[in-house]
Amino acid sequence: MDHSSVDHSTPVLPVRQEPLAVRPPRHRLARRFILWRTLNTLFWAMGVLGVFVTLHIIFAGIRTWLDPITWGVAGLFLVNLLFMPTYRYLVHRWETTDEAVYSLSGWITREWRIVPVSRIQSIDTVQGPIEQLLGLSTIKVTTASHEGHVKIEGLETPIAEEAVRRLNEIAQATPGDAT
Repeated sequence: MDHSSVDHSTPVLPVRQEPLAVRPPRHRLARRFILWRTLNTLFWAMGVLGVFVTLHIIFAGIRTWLDPITWGVAGLFLVNLLFMPTYRYLVHRWETTDEAVYSLSGWITREWRIVPVSRIQSIDTVQGPIEQLLGLSTIKVTTASHEGHVKIEGLETPIAEEAVRRLNEIAQATPGDAT
């Protein structure tokens, strides 16, 4: 093998031997996350309840069983609108380090995720229409494992862009096969 053609300019980070600790990530989401989640839920509620009301108007014969379902779904959306966005804001956390991406999310069930940088296959930034209006972004970190992804919603766009840039640099310099 000709060693003169090997590129030594790419830094190689040391392989971490000890396991990554499960701990709460340090960073909160942007405060506008609450508004984004509220608007998102409101639009879903309008769509779903709009279908129920349309069915109520068109089909008189199904009203006896459709009306209680409609009121139940409306109640669930009301709870979602009033409490869920703020509660998620208070719970959700995220962090990126040289070794891993950490996230804590959930509403009823909390989920801690740790994705080692050596397992990262892709890093995406997503902005839906409401996120664009509010200056927010979502980061999606994907691994080869179906369960190995991390989705961090509600980040200010410049912070998300910097996190993705930094993660990309670290992932490219980290040895491993991303599986």
